[in-house]
Amino acid sequence: MLPDSSRLRRRADFDQVVRRGRRTGRRTLVVHLLPDDSACPDRSRIGFVVGRRVGNAVCRNRVSRQLRHLVRDRLDSLPAGIRVVVRAQPAAAGRTSAELAEDLDAGLDRLLGRNRPRSAGAT
Repeated sequence: MLPDSSRLRRRADFDQVVRRGRRTGRRTLVVHLLPDDSACPDRSRIGFVVGRRVGNAVCRNRVSRQLRHLVRDRLDSLPAGIRVVVRAQPAAAGRTSAELAEDLDAGLDRLLGRNRPRSAGAT
């Protein structure tokens, strides 16, 4: 579980990140990123959007749990003072955690300007 201090909770925060932040789309999700201009720039805050198009409630909850777990493992590697919204696409339904992790890492790397070596199968 993510610590409460690292979660985005208010709709206004989500709207601000989605509307004003940079984004990158992947096959299973879209990652939005915005520098945090709040009074607490010493930590990153993350929120998740998993809409009805992803699937029924069981499927949406499964995708949400997978994403929370993946982000929790990456929380220490995120720079302080950013807000991130991870929005699941319908293709996220039924995907493994490894597939979601690959798209999450690629999206975060692109927005943060990190370079990772491409996998052997990539062209």
